[in-house]
Amino acid sequence: MPDFRRTALIVALANLAYFGVEFAVALRIGSVSLFADSIDFLEDTAVNLLIVVALGWSPRRRGQVGAALAGLLLVPAIATLWTAWRKFMAPSPPEPFVLSITGLGALAVNLSCAFLLARHRRHHGSLSRAAFLSARNDAIANVAIIAAGLVTIVMRNAWPDLLVGLGIAALNADAAKEVFEAAREEQLAPQP
Repeated sequence: MPDFRRTALIVALANLAYFGVEFAVALRIGSVSLFADSIDFLEDTAVNLLIVVALGWSPRRRGQVGAALAGLLLVPAIATLWTAWRKFMAPSPPEPFVLSITGLGALAVNLSCAFLLARHRRHHGSLSRAAFLSARNDAIANVAIIAAGLVTIVMRNAWPDLLVGLGIAALNADAAKEVFEAAREEQLAPQP
């Protein structure tokens, strides 16, 4: 368990650091997908810090925290929907090169975190599942962000960025469902 706690702390710090980078770039270039992903980096920071605290708790109590984490996974989805609505009302494309480069940096961070978390994903119930799914989904989202930047070079409109932002919201909603189901199983499991 100390190994997973250390891993979760490293992942939390990496996510917090890149949140600052990506959020600043998202605001500067007006990108829905980078905004969604930056908020997701902040959410991943919170998830991993909660994991560091809750690891020593009973399976039932960890299940309760897992259920709360499932709700937390929905926050980026809701924030993205709001940002996407605003962008839909006034569509303008983000700077495609900056979008792709920032997405590439996020991909490097998220792949590193996913590899660190992969060996723990089946050992600590909903907590490790939440952390791994977040990192995995973020890496998938980052590939889509890079592609949106490349497509925007050709199309010069806001739709690729907007669609990727909405896709990230859907990934977060699906991860929330999976974590909630794992947490529910932990809560209902017989206690030792």
